[in-house]
Amino acid sequence: MAKIITKELIAPAVYEMVVDAPLVAHKCQPGQFVIVRTDEFSERVPLTIADFNRGTGCITLIIQAVGNTTRHLCESFNVGDDILDVVGPLGRPSEMGKFGTVVVVGGGIGVAPVYPIARAYHELGNKVISIIGARDKDLVIWQEKMAAISDEVIITTDNGSSGRKGFVTDPLREMLEAGEKIDLVLAIGPVIMMKNVAAVTKPFGVKTTASLNTIMVDGTGMCGGCRVMVGGENKFACVDGPEFDAHQVDFANLVMRQQMYKNQESLEYSCGGHCKCVEE
Repeated sequence: MAKIITKELIAPAVYEMVVDAPLVAHKCQPGQFVIVRTDEFSERVPLTIADFNRGTGCITLIIQAVGNTTRHLCESFNVGDDILDVVGPLGRPSEMGKFGTVVVVGGGIGVAPVYPIARAYHELGNKVISIIGARDKDLVIWQEKMAAISDEVIITTDNGSSGRKGFVTDPLREMLEAGEKIDLVLAIGPVIMMKNVAAVTKPFGVKTTASLNTIMVDGTGMCGGCRVMVGGENKFACVDGPEFDAHQVDFANLVMRQQMYKNQESLEYSCGGHCKCVEE
């Protein structure tokens, strides 16, 4: 059992939950995740550890209510309620070191898993430039938290309602074309965003890491749902990653595989996953 300590709506359909999970909090490292099961009838949902506090024994989860289980967790569970299972930490931690100038790119709720990694880079003495992107200003999260651990924060929105109008790749490309020395780029967000970030950095030979946590299902390497091609080899995002060399990821194959269950996902979202159409 993991008790919910705080719960806050921080963007449309996006909730921040602090839960009591001392065994996870004491062991986890930036870049790792947990598997959550709300109750005995729940599916297993992988969620990135967005923050952790070893002193209080708590971890922070950022949850977007998009599927049956995440909607149930966000809409039906409140402060004081117990989540049945929070298992972790899982996955390989992020590669840490003093690289020099690190640019972290977070798209949408991808900002949350970026945060503990960027904080660790900052604590190790790296110069951290954070680029945060979203469709609209209402979807920009954790801007203040990112500013506290960054040397510079750049906000982009598709419609220009906050920061500069455009995509996260725009300021990144400008920095590279201006000759700014960047030693590492980390991208977490929608697959298409990470694909575009890798395409921008590759001609400049900048080491680029993509976190493929968005495609995980089971989280233990047993279901095969997170299988990806990296450097021509099959990898599993949950046990071999979630972070990989973005220039080696076969994003075309990854995008195609993400479409495989689009119809089923649409049915589950529309009916709540409780009708016969999902099984069919």
